Amino acid sequence: MRTRYDRHPDEEPPPPALHTPWLDEQLFGRRMVFLRGPIEPEMAARAAATLLALDASGADPISVHMSAEQGSLAAVWTLVDAIDALRAPVHATAVGEVSAAALGVFCAAAQRTAFAHARFRLAEPKVSSPGGTADQVVAEAGRYLRDLEDLILRICAATGRPRSRVEDDLQSGRVLTAEDAMEYGLISSIVQR
Repeated sequence: MRTRYDRHPDEEPPPPALHTPWLDEQLFGRRMVFLRGPIEPEMAARAAATLLALDASGADPISVHMSAEQGSLAAVWTLVDAIDALRAPVHATAVGEVSAAALGVFCAAAQRTAFAHARFRLAEPKVSSPGGTADQVVAEAGRYLRDLEDLILRICAATGRPRSRVEDDLQSGRVLTAEDAMEYGLISSIVQR
């Protein structure tokens, strides 16, 4: 088992723990879920389970606060499917940067807002390096393109922007401030006091 002292010198240190049992209990009681960091399978499964548990406990809105970049498209669709299955409406708030694949989760929310200094990076999600036979690489590329297509359509539906505009913005890596995101249709308001 590796410890923090076993890290390679060039490896990023793990982020400090955001959740403690007490904080988790407080957030759950207030129907809040925090998504922080890359959306990977383990995080997505935990967040989806939390969302489903909150939905089972009542139909009041669930708040999802996001500072999430990149991540796995498969993990993102785990969360999107969970949000789509909920009876309770989901209200998403960007509290940091939301980018690439994480935009799919953000766009799945019924209501979307952002803190004043939040940023949105419209960028194509990174491709994991497929290995194996040529057929396996081709199959993986096909899955990625289908998932990317779903992401583009999700952003188009949330913003009302034409597909060609969303594709161009994803290819160029366009960055939006909270004000830009409001104009783009990605959020409906900026969180104020």
